Amino acid sequence: MKNDFLAEILSLKNDAKAKNSLRFYKTGKGEYAEGDIFLGISYPQNRLLAKKYYKDVSLADLRNMLASKYHEVRACALLALVLQYQCGDERVKTEIYKFYLDNAERVNNWDLVDTSAPYISGDYAYNFDKSDDLRKLSTSGHLWKERISIVSTLYYIKHGSLDLTFELCKYFLGHRHDLIQKASGWMLREAGKKDVKALEFFLDENISNMPRTTLRYAIERFPEPKRKEYLLKK
Repeated sequence: MKNDFLAEILSLKNDAKAKNSLRFYKTGKGEYAEGDIFLGISYPQNRLLAKKYYKDVSLADLRNMLASKYHEVRACALLALVLQYQCGDERVKTEIYKFYLDNAERVNNWDLVDTSAPYISGDYAYNFDKSDDLRKLSTSGHLWKERISIVSTLYYIKHGSLDLTFELCKYFLGHRHDLIQKASGWMLREAGKKDVKALEFFLDENISNMPRTTLRYAIERFPEPKRKEYLLKK
């Protein structure tokens, strides 16, 4: 069934859309996704394919797909992995969680992280007391593992647990890459939806050390006067 999965992914290749993806995902020399190759397939198409085939692919198949040079093949593999995780019992979830962390270097673009981390590493770390695994990822010095760590906390936020998000965002205050700055700001904004006072407390304590990108993302939902007030502090 793996070959059918791959064949159907490849059959949807769209050269015009692939060219647009090269620019959108920063694949130029020296950019974060340098050398990534796209087929030009949309995420709705990827999701439909994953839903069609996820029951019939093994972790070995998915490991091979994650090794693909094609971005959308890796995307489909991760979407299928999320579906397998969500349908699995504790044993299956544990196996998939370990597989995900073992292959984290192949979760190598922001969209791949964002569509998988909250639903696998975030879910598992929260429900099985593995927050320290996310802390280890945050100190790995590897861009995609770092993004996995902070984006995973979206699952915590959805369940009203904000402490780990604030902890990792504080750790990342000095991070120079905009993909971590943006992810931190995004998570802070989501935390603010649950507890705006907690967000304001975090901002007031850390704004002097906070990248402007992180701040702008974090305060996006604030009323305009309050947004301007915080921006003027930078």
